[in-house]
Amino acid sequence: MYKLLSTSGEQAIDLQLGRKLVVGRAVTSDVPIYDPTISRRHAEIVLTESGVRVTDLGSSNGTFLNGAKITEAEAGENDVVTFGKVAFRVKSVTAPAPRPQVVPPPAEFKSSKGGGVAGGTIVRQLPVSVSGGVPAIVIDEPQGSSHLKVKAGNQEERREKKLSLLLEVSKELSKQQELDRLLDKVVDFTFQIMNVDRVSILLLDAKSNELIPRISKSRTGDASAAKHVPQSIARKAVEERVAILSDNAAADERFKGKSILIQSVRSAMCTPLMGSDSKVLGILYVDNLTATHSFADEDLEFLIAFGGLTAVAIENSQLSERIRSEALVRSNFERYFSPNIAQVIAQQREAGRLPSEKRPVVVFFSDIRGFTPMSETMSPDEIARLLTEYFTEMVDKVFEHGGTLDKFMGDAIMALWGAPIAHEDDADRAMRCAIAQLTELEKLNAKWKAEGRTEVQIGIAINFGEVFAGNIGSDRRLEYTVIGDAVNTAYRLCGKAGANEILISEPFYEQLKKKPPVEALEPIQVKGKTKKVPVYRVKR
Repeated sequence: MYKLLSTSGEQAIDLQLGRKLVVGRAVTSDVPIYDPTISRRHAEIVLTESGVRVTDLGSSNGTFLNGAKITEAEAGENDVVTFGKVAFRVKSVTAPAPRPQVVPPPAEFKSSKGGGVAGGTIVRQLPVSVSGGVPAIVIDEPQGSSHLKVKAGNQEERREKKLSLLLEVSKELSKQQELDRLLDKVVDFTFQIMNVDRVSILLLDAKSNELIPRISKSRTGDASAAKHVPQSIARKAVEERVAILSDNAAADERFKGKSILIQSVRSAMCTPLMGSDSKVLGILYVDNLTATHSFADEDLEFLIAFGGLTAVAIENSQLSERIRSEALVRSNFERYFSPNIAQVIAQQREAGRLPSEKRPVVVFFSDIRGFTPMSETMSPDEIARLLTEYFTEMVDKVFEHGGTLDKFMGDAIMALWGAPIAHEDDADRAMRCAIAQLTELEKLNAKWKAEGRTEVQIGIAINFGEVFAGNIGSDRRLEYTVIGDAVNTAYRLCGKAGANEILISEPFYEQLKKKPPVEALEPIQVKGKTKKVPVYRVKR
């Protein structure tokens, strides 16, 4: 039999044959070592018949055996195993005599005054549900010496005061939408309401499924004393979804973590924070460092109710933040994408960071024919009014057909299909958009003619090809756009289009599932191209 003893003598790691232990900085590690050179999941150790097998788990600062860096190795007596910069020596120990089996108390209600299990120090452990807290407050009778700061002349008045206290807490927490401020408020309330030495809140990370410390405070203001939560208690609360009251955690066989001994944890309570979808959001933990038999049943039940209010407030805070984020992203993206596409993008995890990549897209250009000489005869206000009305209708058609507005270029519109979200019929959508724009333009011209205003004609060109799509610009301003030969070709073709004419390239024509009637034109020589470009005119 072997164990690992730190060379500083402050920590020992007991080993059981065949049982794998994860050494790491995470609160939920089997062997937590709170040192900056230790990774969250640093290494795995397991006792074998011949020694201690040590496996590095891809740690940042490495695992070493007698000074040599290892990936996996077996250590024997007096070998030195170093995790990061924390060293342990392998020591031989005599196998202990078998301990009497301690049966854990049932999860259902069990009073601390009767029926307790000999040798156990968990006075109560209760299943926690989304709405189980408040009923326990209003029907329970306090037992033992409660640490709730509630004064009342009789039991009925005490119940009313506890309920009123929870209602006041609920109202105050509902005012806090920013998560860090909310958690700080929860901790402050806990100290105000209960006579405890330390309060900590850990939240469960959705990606790693690990408990991440978010806030921890000590009544004395000692930051080091408030730094850690015993991982054995935290893990039990999360995995079994039970609230725990222990009257002597350091003596409990179920809490074997060395962090309990190091911190001299005596009386402790911990409740999981249950979300509305029955998922654990995290834990709320309180303890006393000296007095045993400190907490009463009433304290645990109140902590459960308080934890329920905290969980609701956390969910509301997270929802508010998500809504604010989505609204901001959507308001920005709706200038360039159709509302339904903007909503999809806003709901993505990395909203606001559209991917930069090569991808095939449809590139669409339309611009007003003869706009420069026409504008010379108009006042600035008339030009602005005309372009505003024209762009509004034309962009609406792009959005109606699922396109992306890339940019305005003077009197020209550049649009895309296939970026950032692609559809199987992107080419057909772009084709229908071009026809719809010409139809809408006829209505605009009829309206402008009736008002005695200038009529306009446009040319449209559509191409298909691979481009670079992504955020391009400076640190101060980024713009989602596409660049590449397919863009240049579409732009040049648009310059060749006649009044109210749609020109399409051969690659685009081949992408169409429903091909419109077209007329093949003589290949066009486009600036920057050595070969002429085959082109078709769409018949209407």
